[in-house]
Amino acid sequence: MKERSQNTAIRTLGIEIVELTPDRVVMTMPVGPATHQPAGILHGGASVLLAETAASIASEININKEKHAAVGLEINANHLKSKRDGIVTAVATPLHKGRKTMVWEIKISDENNQLICISRCTVAIIDKK
Repeated sequence: MKERSQNTAIRTLGIEIVELTPDRVVMTMPVGPATHQPAGILHGGASVLLAETAASIASEININKEKHAAVGLEINANHLKSKRDGIVTAVATPLHKGRKTMVWEIKISDENNQLICISRCTVAIIDKK
């Protein structure tokens, strides 16, 4: 996974994998200038990128990657609290793991376990050609 994420937004934003199991993916992302919006707080788009990354990776480890690929289909996010610096942690857990779609709930919290963002991401499982 580290090799595949080189030269991607994952590496650019400093996203790291902390835990990787079929029913739980945990990732961290630093909050600072690279993830800020002009007002100096965590950009909602950075939170969404972190959430979709966690859901996509969670889906990938639940499929046969030789036959299928996991691709984002829909994502929503509620930004609940602002964050200026430190680290945020995303925890993705499954709501549905089907053959053609998976739905993940992603909670993003700060170092004090304050909920920053909650997201739901639907991932399509497609056949590789």
